[in-house]
Amino acid sequence: MRKMYLSAPLPFVGQKRMFAKEFMKVLEQYPDGTLFVDLFGGSGLLSHITKSLKPHSTVIYNDFDNYRFRMKHIPQTNQLLADIREMVGNSVPRHKIIKGELRERIFSRIEQEENSTGYVDFITLSSSILFSMKYKLSVQDMRKEALYNNIRKTGYPECTDYLEGLEIVSCDYKEVFNRYKDIPGVVFLVDPPYLSTDVGTYNMYWNMADYLDVLNVLKGHSYVYFTSNKSSILELCEWIGKNRDLGNPFENCTKVEFNAHMNYNSSYTDMMLYKKEAA
Repeated sequence: MRKMYLSAPLPFVGQKRMFAKEFMKVLEQYPDGTLFVDLFGGSGLLSHITKSLKPHSTVIYNDFDNYRFRMKHIPQTNQLLADIREMVGNSVPRHKIIKGELRERIFSRIEQEENSTGYVDFITLSSSILFSMKYKLSVQDMRKEALYNNIRKTGYPECTDYLEGLEIVSCDYKEVFNRYKDIPGVVFLVDPPYLSTDVGTYNMYWNMADYLDVLNVLKGHSYVYFTSNKSSILELCEWIGKNRDLGNPFENCTKVEFNAHMNYNSSYTDMMLYKKEAA
């Protein structure tokens, strides 16, 4: 029997390890042989668990964020972290800030890695040298942050069997959905980036309309959908369900915008919308 992982091998924002056991209970409702389509594959954890429990099922893993590429480079990432671990040694206590010359040596080592190999797994690296849950995708952006000694004490296991048996695609979720939407009994796994959450580490840009577009996937299909109380998406849908005749109250209105600055690096846009109804 294949090994089943209950967490992803490498760090990933929003991986569903906390839901792993509950997700396994949901899968019990479906026979082995069901088609499962993981539209927002992310770390691949949902796809992996599904294939482990349903070995005769076809499981489509949409690796839009190229997680498999990060896994391929685990040995390289482990060596980089080992070098940084050796640099830091016992000179900086765990979870404390790395300063001065040591900080610059670490950046030099990262730049050397990127220049010589053309690749650095900045997400995995961020989890070891930035404050918890902060992720940056370049040395330039990392330099704007404090470095911390959160360096993993051992290397990451390569987990070469983690994606075994999955059918891997990498494209827009709508394209994947359209490819499989008419297959009887298909189950869609739907874990989009959460609304009101930083999506800087995803290979996409999302606005409100994008989040709402995802809801089209749910209608008329079996699904497992993930969200959070930060998004208010359930509250919004409940309200729309109670006010079906409202339509768009801002249709044909005039909009005026004003850029407001909270401080030197933070701003937002205030809006005024108006419409005069005919007498």
